[in-house]
Amino acid sequence: MESLETKKIVPLEKRNQRVVWPHISPYREKNPPMIVESGEGSWIEDSNGNRYLDGMSGLWCVNVGYGREELAKVAYDQMLQIAYTPMTQSHIPAIELAEKINEMLDDDYMIFYSNSGSDANEVAFKIARQYHQQHGDVNRYKVVSRYRAYHGSSMGALAATGQALRKYKYEPLSSGFLHVAPPDNYRKPEGLTVEQYNIQKAKELEDTIIWEQKETVAAVIMEPLITGGGILIPHHTYVQEIERICRRHGLLLIIDEVICGFGRTGKAFGHQHSGIKPDIITMAKGLTSAYLPLSITAVRKDIYEAFKKEEENCHFRHVNTFGGNPAACAVALKNIEIMEREALFERSAKLGRRLLDDLEELKNHPNVGDIRGLGLLAGIEVVEDKVTKEPGSSERVSKLIADCKARGLIIGRNGETVAGQSNILALCPPLSSTDEDMEFISETLKEVFHENIS
Repeated sequence: MESLETKKIVPLEKRNQRVVWPHISPYREKNPPMIVESGEGSWIEDSNGNRYLDGMSGLWCVNVGYGREELAKVAYDQMLQIAYTPMTQSHIPAIELAEKINEMLDDDYMIFYSNSGSDANEVAFKIARQYHQQHGDVNRYKVVSRYRAYHGSSMGALAATGQALRKYKYEPLSSGFLHVAPPDNYRKPEGLTVEQYNIQKAKELEDTIIWEQKETVAAVIMEPLITGGGILIPHHTYVQEIERICRRHGLLLIIDEVICGFGRTGKAFGHQHSGIKPDIITMAKGLTSAYLPLSITAVRKDIYEAFKKEEENCHFRHVNTFGGNPAACAVALKNIEIMEREALFERSAKLGRRLLDDLEELKNHPNVGDIRGLGLLAGIEVVEDKVTKEPGSSERVSKLIADCKARGLIIGRNGETVAGQSNILALCPPLSSTDEDMEFISETLKEVFHENIS
């Protein structure tokens, strides 16, 4: 073991590389991970004193921005009162938060607490399978997802994920997960309107259900829009038609709001743009703005009724040690209060429209195929050729990201998804971003693209 004095003279980067295994990152001897020391608003500062506008809200999650003293204080106060209660029991913040979520959903749901989006989706899959078992549909176990969608990194959630590179070298995963192609409006066939194309993609999903024998299919899971897989935004008709298909064939509809929820798309929840009523809704990330880990699986009351039977093993036999932590629930309540008080859902919609308007001129760039977004969630599709729509090379996309970072702007990409198609730049800044922050984002992107013309 090194002494304290020795540690003081070893650079932080070296100490970090010796003991910390970074997430989803290759080993980088010459370009080590940034060590973040502080944050305020939409900005973070690293251990070398460099400041960056965090255009990704961490991992799509710091919705109210950094440095919110209110959130730290409510966590502190709750920890002093009661720091931990397993959810085999309950506590006041859990009750109040569940009531608030129902108010936001304008419906009656039972709230099951976990501590990550992956956990929330695992719970949803187990509930869907057990629900059908207890309704006498003992053969229903399959779940339909979409290619390019991300639903988590645990073995079941990863099986639902439609990103081959995330699964590579970890398979075989959990069985019973099917995948269909999502709508990709930028690459739709000639001769079809966007609405016609989206109806066609919904029909393909229904065909899969029928081909698999619908009596064996339990649920469909989808994000309101595919986020990490490339910011693919369906027409409202698609989402509504998927709901009708589920009702027609007796499937549960699971909507993954882990990224899209809590104002990210300009409404409280992404599915509300389409006016649907999901059977199960999963949420995390923006629920606490990532100040503490917490996730929710919201289950319609009529689904929950199947678990109230008195027969043996009819209750939901799942437990999560840290799910529904009292401090995390208290932080979530305060986080939602802040978003409502500051009208951040509405601000997300307003700033999102402004961002797309400001970036409109980039559509003339020879390597920009498409720019799309909803609320403060936007994607820039980089191509090698605008006519053929050949995806931009990894080298080109990496340079654009690096050049943005060199100017103090952190952006993302749909990396580690599908080989040869990690060509979409992602933007997901805090909903609390100022007008000046948004101007910095758009001006930096325009500068970088104008200096990178093939």
